[in-house]
Formats: sequence, C-alpha cells, structure tokens
Amino acid sequence: MRTIILAMAISLLSVVSGPSAAGPANRDQTVKAAGQAAAVRPVYLVFYWRARPGKAAEYSDYIRTVAEPIDEDARKAGVFEEIHTYAPAIATGAPGADWTHMRVFRLKGYAALDGFSQGMDDATKRVVPDAAQRARNSQRTADLRDLVRQEIWQDFR
Repeated sequence: MRTIILAMAISLLSVVSGPSAAGPANRDQTVKAAGQAAAVRPVYLVFYWRARPGKAAEYSDYIRTVAEPIDEDARKAGVFEEIHTYAPAIATGAPGADWTHMRVFRLKGYAALDGFSQGMDDATKRVVPDAAQRARNSQRTADLRDLVRQEIWQDFR
C-alpha cells in the first residue's frame, strides 16, 4: 500500500512540476539541501558528573551560584542555545546512574562545538573577572566532582 501511495505521489509531482522535477540536477539540489539541513541540526553536548561522596548538595549549590551565571552569559553570547541540568530522582529495576548531575547543552549544530570551550572560557572571564577567584572556583569544582563521561547527541530523526 505504501509503495502505491509513494508511486502516486511521485507521478503527481512529475505532472505538477514538469519533466525537470525528476531530472539529475533537481536530485542533486535535493541531496545538497538535505545535507545542509543535517549540518544545521542541533546537537547536544552532554556532561555526566559525579559529585564526590558527601558533596552532592555542595556541588548543586555551586552549579546554582557559580556555573549558572556563567552559562547565562555564554548563552546570551551565542555559545549555545539552551542548557538543562538533571539529577537522578528514582532508580527503577535497572542499575542506578553512575552520575549525580547531567548537564545538557543544546548547540546550533556541529560547527558550534568548535567554539564551545573558548566561548565558555570567555564567559567565565566576563562573569568572574578576577583571575584568583577563577582559580579558586576551578579548585573548588575539582574538589566537588569528577567527570564520568562526555557525549554528543543528536535528535533521532
């Protein structure tokens, strides 16, 4: 049934668009457009962090008071489009998470990954201009958490 509907749609498209619609030049344009659409699909940069034992609440506070203002500055500067931070709430049946905080950054596309680190560094310098304070913040995060893994996701389409 699907094959019949597809054949009818292609026939109708040929009638409406004329003979050039199915020609090689149009196919090349369609393939090129599809590639460009894939290139601008959002990607998600995902960091899985594990707070050190007894430090989950302190790390959560650090995210709220230090990281989120930097994230907002970076978002406004166009480094990424959106961020969400997650924490596991309930484990059911399957093994529990190996992380305590997951931070998901939505970027415009793969090209935006190239400037992510520099953009975040620049935002950090704008929000925390004092180099000594930035160093203290870096040391604090090193004492509070460990990176479990980093992943790059895309929508399943």
